[in-house]
Amino acid sequence: MSEALSVDRTPANSTLVGQPICIRAETSLADPDTCKFTVSRSLHSGGPFFFGDKERAAGSPLGARLFALAGVVNVLIAENVVTIGKESGASWDALKAAIGTAIRTQLLTGVPAILEMAVSASTQGRSDAELGMVVQQLLDKEVNRSIASHGGKISLVEVREGKLFIRMSGGCQGCASSQVTLRQGFEVMLKRVAPEIAEIVDTTDHAAGKHPFYPRAVSPRNKDDRDRQGK
Repeated sequence: MSEALSVDRTPANSTLVGQPICIRAETSLADPDTCKFTVSRSLHSGGPFFFGDKERAAGSPLGARLFALAGVVNVLIAENVVTIGKESGASWDALKAAIGTAIRTQLLTGVPAILEMAVSASTQGRSDAELGMVVQQLLDKEVNRSIASHGGKISLVEVREGKLFIRMSGGCQGCASSQVTLRQGFEVMLKRVAPEIAEIVDTTDHAAGKHPFYPRAVSPRNKDDRDRQGK
């Protein structure tokens, strides 16, 4: 369910006058203990950054504010979106308003939501599950939006011991440029948000791709074989 939280029209910083802060909260249908807060202003352009507990939020003023709220168990900050995970026994009724206030207060202080000097430290020691959440956010917010124009999609299979396993589908499956998309596009963005991942493993069956955006070249010999098989 999506709902708009209250709008702040009395900014404390003169540079923000006339720029109200709008926040929309949307509870996940798949996980009722997760809620996404979309803000009308950018919170941090260098994300996404995932904080699995209060200790890992050290260096993130916004993260510290959010973990100070009873019931918050994890925080993901990406551009203008904050995704919050709560304890199963906590209620969103009061928590949503408190989270909105914390985000709004952080913006009005003028202090960065995440301090750059602490970014490298905050990425150390993340679990496979935490890295998986960061990768999924990157796919949802940046990668798949870009390649959707080609009818393509990259899906997360799993993160295991420093390796990321992915699967490509749609226009990317069997596409002649799939490895360019993977290595020169996705991998570059991945290193920015999850430097711990040492290798990307493509599990795609590219030979089974039926609608590649750029068809692979077929050699004369293979073409003859396909003709005899009626393909």
